[in-house]
Amino acid sequence: LSGSLMSLYSEGELGSVAVRGCVQFSLRYEPAKKELQVHVLRCRELAEAKKQRSDPYIKTYLLPDKSNRSKRKTTVRKRSLDPIFNETLKYKLEKRDLQGRTLNLSVWHHDSLGRNLFLGEVEIALGAWDWANTSPEWFSLQPRVSGGLPPTGELHIWVKDAQSLIPLQSGTVDAFVQCYVLPDDSKASRQKTRVVKRSLNPLFNHTMVYDGFQAKDLAEACAEFTLWHHEAFAKRQLGGIRLSLGTGSSYGLPVGWMDSTAEERGVWGRLLQQPGQWVEALLPLRTN
Repeated sequence: LSGSLMSLYSEGELGSVAVRGCVQFSLRYEPAKKELQVHVLRCRELAEAKKQRSDPYIKTYLLPDKSNRSKRKTTVRKRSLDPIFNETLKYKLEKRDLQGRTLNLSVWHHDSLGRNLFLGEVEIALGAWDWANTSPEWFSLQPRVSGGLPPTGELHIWVKDAQSLIPLQSGTVDAFVQCYVLPDDSKASRQKTRVVKRSLNPLFNHTMVYDGFQAKDLAEACAEFTLWHHEAFAKRQLGGIRLSLGTGSSYGLPVGWMDSTAEERGVWGRLLQQPGQWVEALLPLRTN
């Protein structure tokens, strides 16, 4: 599986879209679950990232935790300046720990072939929040002025092709590649190529973009690629690769997916050492 990866670190804004519009959400703390719930309903009158359109999604952090562990994301809503999300983003923590926290909620345009664009943000000091108020409220989006979040970068993954696949009973393969950047195994993290039918050497030529990373996050992360055969009502996994430092743990916790081979570790290590540059590799698929 041939893939090129690049991380871009920038202290500037990602793009120059003028911020406008507002976002509607509610906050609730569930004592029984020890859980903060951010119910994101909708946005309206967002800025246009492209000609008469944006593909928006919402991202949250619980400041001052600026790491990838604190990040939550909604799914992307295609071609809408008034998107409806109706999704709940959840954080597990004690209520007393909310005192010193600030909720940073930002809206972004997702660009599968380029850089995601900042469309505005809202910050809520949770220590001063009225927790009896669980009704949705509208908040005007603001330009980034606080500097509350650190400079972050994007991980660009260019899945080029697969080579010399073993034919199935049909004599060929209808292949696609699916990717997660672990530890985020949510639906929002999953990206896929198109299905290339009837080929043992499928050419995908597909770019995936993951945002919100600091350099230290990539040392704790794992880009997991799996290759699948697509069938009418099912799919069959044919193998995969995992690009990470292969330490066996992530953010101090033991995890089974930090099991990269020496070749895979080498690719990820070169990526960390060469920010802003493409790192290319041709790696063998493994079935475990």
